[in-house]
Amino acid sequence: MSQDKIDIKEVTAQTFNPKAHKNKGDRFNPNNRIYVRESKGHFQRMRRLGAWLLLVIFAVIPWIPYGERQAVLLDIGKQQFNIFGTTLYPQDLTLLALLFMIGAFGLFFLTTFLGRVWCGYLCPQTVWTFMYIWFEEKLEGSANKRRRQDSNRLTANLMMRKTLKHLAWFAIALATGITFVGYFVPMKDLVISFVTFNGEFWPVFWVLFFAGCTYANAGWMRSIMCVHICPYARFQSAMFDKDTFIVGYDTKRGEQRGGRSKKVDHKSLGLGDCVDCNLCVQVCPTGIDIRDGLQYECINCGACIDACDHTMDRMGYEKGLISYTTEHRLEGEKTKVARPKLLGYGVVFALILGLFFTQIATVEPAGLTVLRDRNQLFRINQAGEIENTYTLKIINKTQETQEYQLSVHGLKNVSWYGKQSISVDPGEVFSLPMSLGINADELESPIVKIEFHLSTGEHFTLSAESRFIKKL
Repeated sequence: MSQDKIDIKEVTAQTFNPKAHKNKGDRFNPNNRIYVRESKGHFQRMRRLGAWLLLVIFAVIPWIPYGERQAVLLDIGKQQFNIFGTTLYPQDLTLLALLFMIGAFGLFFLTTFLGRVWCGYLCPQTVWTFMYIWFEEKLEGSANKRRRQDSNRLTANLMMRKTLKHLAWFAIALATGITFVGYFVPMKDLVISFVTFNGEFWPVFWVLFFAGCTYANAGWMRSIMCVHICPYARFQSAMFDKDTFIVGYDTKRGEQRGGRSKKVDHKSLGLGDCVDCNLCVQVCPTGIDIRDGLQYECINCGACIDACDHTMDRMGYEKGLISYTTEHRLEGEKTKVARPKLLGYGVVFALILGLFFTQIATVEPAGLTVLRDRNQLFRINQAGEIENTYTLKIINKTQETQEYQLSVHGLKNVSWYGKQSISVDPGEVFSLPMSLGINADELESPIVKIEFHLSTGEHFTLSAESRFIKKL
């Protein structure tokens, strides 16, 4: 057996900026938390716009009416998943599996191409964390002020502002919990019952549970969730390569870093463009120093890029000292965008997406399931016929009451005992016991394959297979 070792890339820097959070010991200690400085710029505007878009979509969808119910209602109790005019049932959950696969391969493709931009721009953990940080800024002051206040004695004024902050945090968390549960319970009923303290146990429990998770994750755990708990962070490194776009620091241009006057020629002093202002560290929500190189804590939010570009602009230097780049580009090589791994993820993603929409387009407006009576395979009725008993389960997946006609194919001169014309309400699962009878002379074999047909006239026909059995 070969003793050669597999080369493993070490992305953790060996030396750290002493001002970086990861150099401060126990990061799980609440007293050792990250004080994030506000960052403004192009990428932060993009992040806020994307966050607001998703927030509005998330909050508005449960309130959209559709007929006598809300447009999107995933009713687990009734096992009905209503999405506008379409009602899906457990029989259609291949669609749910395809939807998860679309999400997975979409993330694979996006991560291979642009790194962890999902984490930095659209992940709910990041969106809610920055929302909570905004309230910190407004109610407690800037990052430096908060750091000084927390290191000193707690005053009445500070306690009042911290109380307001936590009340705002929990109000957001509670609204989040209600909105999330509103996808599974009628939103209007949920809000009224919750406000009037007249709600059922389980909806109220889940509202408080998700509110508590939101409050804890965005308010206290923050980067701990991203670095140590998030399942996506566990395997996303497998998708990175030297052509993946990351937040990178141009060492050749930036070093040697150091302070200087704006008026002096820093090149003559042997200095690079980095003025060592440490703003890139202060604005980072995970508390790292991107100048130490690629690190697994980086979520590609671009806050350090905007902070650095602002400093470069003030100094009169070219922007882009910290930028979205690739390792190949930092090494002076050409970035290969259309590479086999990326193309493979893209092709699979496109195929699954196409299959999903094909499945959506071919979803039947009704469902038919045939259950044979297993306790009695057959019997001889009073007319001398061999009789088999069945139970037909008919599901109306439309939003209107439907009239269905039932028939059976595969048997000649068969007698139908039971209803052949039924009316089924929207979303109803109708159970119809019935029997088929036939003379033994009409059967060519002991077991005959038959088909039950469900139709609404000329527009729609659905079939389900079963068996007719006589004495062997």
